[in-house]
Amino acid sequence: MNSRRGVWWVVGVGLAISLLLAGAVSFYASSAPDGLDRVATDLGFSSTAQDSAAAGSPLAGYGLDGVSDERFSVGLAGVVGLAVTGLLAFGAFTWLARRSRRPGPAGRSPIGDAPTS
Repeated sequence: MNSRRGVWWVVGVGLAISLLLAGAVSFYASSAPDGLDRVATDLGFSSTAQDSAAAGSPLAGYGLDGVSDERFSVGLAGVVGLAVTGLLAFGAFTWLARRSRRPGPAGRSPIGDAPTS
């Protein structure tokens, strides 16, 4: 198997596992308060909590707004979150890869002090 094909195979398997975890297993995540909520409760200032600016967004509350089945709503929100995060990471890595191929001033790489070859 050539190395490029092997990389795409690993990426495909990783994507499939990620989709499975985000779509199916995320519903079974703990419903206990997260660390910040727990500390606020323990220290007695949880009553001062306010909704975030994103409280009315379609993905607020770890579910997809407008989907009545809770299990499907949580799974779909996980898949949407994975897709958005993946697209942002892909865009950032693509931009960085293109930027690192351009020689900087005096033949230096724009990302570090290593000379370009």
